[in-house]
Amino acid sequence: MNLWLWILLAVAAAYAIKLSGYLLPRRLLDRPVVIRLATGLTVGLLASLTILNTVGKGQAIVLDSRLLALGAAAIALWLKAPYLVVVLVGAFAAALGRLAGLP
Repeated sequence: MNLWLWILLAVAAAYAIKLSGYLLPRRLLDRPVVIRLATGLTVGLLASLTILNTVGKGQAIVLDSRLLALGAAAIALWLKAPYLVVVLVGAFAAALGRLAGLP
């Protein structure tokens, strides 16, 4: 199949899923199970995207200064540092890793 056909099918599917959310009754969406499921899926998706962008390079797994930066930022978050401090700690850790010779 043509790539554009797949793109249009994906767009149509995403639109249909989004539209179905508006058509569901409110009492169904307010159930605790649905709220927990939506929260869990959101956190899982964000975590998987973060790890993929940290250690992935094309089809390979690469352990470099990005992983060091993520670890330092995670520790800063665990210590309840403000967001700006978390970003700066991660950037500083990546810079130190690259200075030390990590790719």
